[in-house]
Amino acid sequence: MIIQFSVDGRQVEVPDDGASLLEVLRDRLGLRSAKDGCSPQGQCGCCTVLVDGAPRVSCVTPARRVSGREVTTLDGLPEDERDTWAAAFTATGASQCGFCTPGIIVRLSGLRAKGAGSGPAGRSQLDRALAAHLCRCTGWQTIIEAWDHVAAGTGDANDRDLVAAARRAAIEGGGPQDVGPQVAGGRGGFADDSAPDGALVAIPDGAGGWAVAETLTEARQVVGKVQGRRTTAEAEPPLDVPPGEWAVTLRTHWVEPAYLETDASWCAPGGEPVTPLANGGAFGAKLSSPVSEVARRLADEHGRPVRALMSREDTVRLGPKRPPIAAGVRSDGTGVVRVVRTPGIAEAITAAAPGLEVEEVDVAGPPTSIDLRAAGWAETQVLLAGARGEVGRITASTGGWAEAAVAEDGAISVRVGSGEPLDEVVLRSYVIGATHMALGWVTSEALVVDEAGEVHDLTLRSFGVLRSADTPAIHVEIAAETGPPVNVSDASFAAVAAAVWFARGRPGTWPTG
Repeated sequence: MIIQFSVDGRQVEVPDDGASLLEVLRDRLGLRSAKDGCSPQGQCGCCTVLVDGAPRVSCVTPARRVSGREVTTLDGLPEDERDTWAAAFTATGASQCGFCTPGIIVRLSGLRAKGAGSGPAGRSQLDRALAAHLCRCTGWQTIIEAWDHVAAGTGDANDRDLVAAARRAAIEGGGPQDVGPQVAGGRGGFADDSAPDGALVAIPDGAGGWAVAETLTEARQVVGKVQGRRTTAEAEPPLDVPPGEWAVTLRTHWVEPAYLETDASWCAPGGEPVTPLANGGAFGAKLSSPVSEVARRLADEHGRPVRALMSREDTVRLGPKRPPIAAGVRSDGTGVVRVVRTPGIAEAITAAAPGLEVEEVDVAGPPTSIDLRAAGWAETQVLLAGARGEVGRITASTGGWAEAAVAEDGAISVRVGSGEPLDEVVLRSYVIGATHMALGWVTSEALVVDEAGEVHDLTLRSFGVLRSADTPAIHVEIAAETGPPVNVSDASFAAVAAAVWFARGRPGTWPTG
């Protein structure tokens, strides 16, 4: 059977072998602007395209369903419209890694075509549209500002030093990063986007190995992949607070980093594998990813290029999490922190607070890592703030500092010192993103993990990441400093977490709800 349809104004024919529209677009037609962030969950929005003018997530759309229809990807939008959106996203800092933004821009284009504008009514329509998407980097606010930018017909405002902007992004993101309109269009150099045609596909087989096939569809058929689900069980913290007389106590859950570009790499025989980090650091969660070495080994074994790909469920089961803690702290800053055993976590905690005793506990569960954003250090800063009874200024070892406060209406204000800002648009975007992540960490994010250590929350929507409609206004003030530029995202993350915790009355368990 052959499927015929139109893509970006040209007629195409592909075999009907059960593939999704997303796989057809990316792997058969070479159209890589649509991204795979959760396939086949249909929950991240990264693969959004227009089908006969209506937004649709292509990872859960069988290719046969678009037979005889018109499909439009980001690259099929009119050039001036693409440029307008890309310029707006760059001007407001609405794109950091740029993995989610092609799908978001496609949906916003469809929303604009329906006549939605700015103001309260437009914001309501925008929040409903963005509910189909997940952005982990930017905290939504800058995306909303980009929408307003386009609605107001504002100039692109990008006569900035984008090299300096990229320097700031690298400092905050922890690795080389590009900044510019091309990033908003999804051209940030993501690993799987550069894979050659005809490469074999390898995916985890669920038994500790990797299944290899000619296509992604075939590989999933080989392993009998079944869609992961969200559990109805309640999440429970894995550790109990140590006994003692404490000024404050805190228990945290397993938390998913929820980076959008799932782990991917490819390698040619005898070559070097492509890094899974690409244009974003994944908040430290990909530093120990196995996909690069898997791609190298399998390419040499099969004598052909191999793409090593992890699905969303794979990243949840196999990827590192923040080490959960249960702690009690006295008003003088002494106390005990119980933490799931993690290499380096005790040193991170005691370096920040020598008065805290660390008890590492073996707990069945997903892997944990000190590499995740401020793991151990941020928890320590929150506990010390709680013990002394005020948030105050939180300063990271880099020298970057942050102060945060929560207003009665829920709005969050953050003041930061980062040395020379280099580019205030990018700096502000990273602070807003860290604020959004901290807010979710305290109030809504947790995974259900059973006594055997198996994760039961396997879908993006089950992680508790805050939607656009649930995110309050975030105000950022950048202090005038001239010293060397330093990372301030970690300090912002900790300061906001402490401020939100205080605003909620310092309850003993996160998320607070």
